[in-house]
Amino acid sequence: MTNAPNPHVFDATAATFEDTVIRKSLETPVLVDFWATWCAPCKTLGPILEKLAAEYHGAFVLAKVDVDKEQELAAAFQIRSVPTIAVVKDGQLLGAVPGALPEGQLREMLKQVGIEPAAAPVEDAVAQAAPIDPHQEVLRLRNLAEAEPDKAEHQLDLALALLQIGAAGEAEQLLDALPANLATDDRAIKARAKLGFAALLKDAPPAEVLETALARDPGDLRARHLLGVRLLVAGDAEAGLAQFIEMLRRNKAFGDGLARKTLIDAFRVLDDDDLVSRVRRQMSALLLV
Repeated sequence: MTNAPNPHVFDATAATFEDTVIRKSLETPVLVDFWATWCAPCKTLGPILEKLAAEYHGAFVLAKVDVDKEQELAAAFQIRSVPTIAVVKDGQLLGAVPGALPEGQLREMLKQVGIEPAAAPVEDAVAQAAPIDPHQEVLRLRNLAEAEPDKAEHQLDLALALLQIGAAGEAEQLLDALPANLATDDRAIKARAKLGFAALLKDAPPAEVLETALARDPGDLRARHLLGVRLLVAGDAEAGLAQFIEMLRRNKAFGDGLARKTLIDAFRVLDDDDLVSRVRRQMSALLLV
């Protein structure tokens, strides 16, 4: 759990605490992760905190304190159980939260103390712009999950990647096996919602066949619906929603209001609030016509 290859994560000791935590917190908030090698929940929480530290791009730094090695620090913070997360900001302790919180609650906790994700460095943005082959990503995550079977977050990442290539059955098995703290994670909840869409694709033609069908007959709303679902499950939400909007434009009553129902279900699983708001307005305008 220590020595993570992340510039925003470091080990804190009694000797370095004043400089690396207290003084550092005057310019950047510091989360202090009190953990122990024998603590099973710590093995779940630690990697999630490290992932958030990377995703927030320096909006906070993560100081990791092994309570067995740093009993003086643990006593100073009155740590009674591990894991416990303490927040230090502007040189002051804002509070300490015991237990392995799920990722969604951790994000909310950060928001409550005024910590929002920072913009990615330019070099990171360029790297992120490069397209990722979803099948290669599944292979990478499968190897990672096999190499580190005790890290359940890898199973969640793999389940999400499997959903993108349409492997809903295996994704569902992985989601079912998640520990309780990850099963209530926002990403896991939305992944389960996506399984409902993925179930619609059982025995459905591939995207290329559906696109050919629409090129031949743009009014084939059944094919358009399946293509929209395929795009949504594959991660191209905007293109998928566009298909449902086109269905609505062509025939609001088709399939007992299938387009409207599908759009509403899609809004529940998407993270892009701007996209949802824009498409919701389009839907409302078409329904009023």
